[in-house]
Amino acid sequence: MTPQLEINDLRVSFKTPDGYVDAVRGVSLQLGREKLAIVGESGSGKSTVGRAILRLHPHSARITAKTMRFCEVDLLSASEKTMRSIRGARISMILQDPKYSLNPVVRVGDQIAESYLAHHPKASRAEARERALAMLETVRIRDPQRVFSLYPHEVSGGMGQRIMIAMMLITEPDIIIADEPTSALDVSVRTQILAILDDLVGERGLGLLFISHDLNLVRSFCDRVIVMYAGRIVETIDADRLGEATHPYTRGLLDSLPEIDHRRARLPVLQRDPSWLTA
Repeated sequence: MTPQLEINDLRVSFKTPDGYVDAVRGVSLQLGREKLAIVGESGSGKSTVGRAILRLHPHSARITAKTMRFCEVDLLSASEKTMRSIRGARISMILQDPKYSLNPVVRVGDQIAESYLAHHPKASRAEARERALAMLETVRIRDPQRVFSLYPHEVSGGMGQRIMIAMMLITEPDIIIADEPTSALDVSVRTQILAILDDLVGERGLGLLFISHDLNLVRSFCDRVIVMYAGRIVETIDADRLGEATHPYTRGLLDSLPEIDHRRARLPVLQRDPSWLTA
């Protein structure tokens, strides 16, 4: 499988009053036409990696890598003009909560159409509208004509996330970075959103970088899993073999999960070893 995205020794540091602090240290990964998960606790650097790929961090951030390549493009040396042609068009990012991503005073259909027009400036508004309606159908929204005219506050959380997916997919990207796309949804809606993403990856041959803290979810949904701790990758394993993970941090995360058929008086507390920061 030829990787669409290749990263070698990615490091991201942020400027503070006391100097630069490393948030991501030595991360290497390859993403092909597959579902690759990045998991870990809050603050482990998962989202920082996703935003670094699209160079969405502030200019004060220090981003270095031996390699950070998307298809034929060197993402580190690419001009801002080149990056604007990639963001949204070839690599799209789905964020965690649609209420913070959708413009509250613009109808949702117009926002989807605007995403199409931004990357197809020669297209007419009528064409953009038809594309937007088609994408609403693709993400399984009933009565797309009605939903097109709604404002963000008039849709549910699950429908809002589908609208966000439609907005990100209308440009037909090669890669989707999904940052906790289902964490704010209930279980039934989450299952529907995951089914949509799974179908789109299979039908369109997309590469999906799925950022999550839910080990059970990625075990059943993704192909491979990267486990991050304190800005580093501590283990990479096939998702269906996650139960066979050997790193003590991964084992600790798995052991801390509650199980319906294996009741325990108290869940174990994850014990951290300073050697994980450098090993």
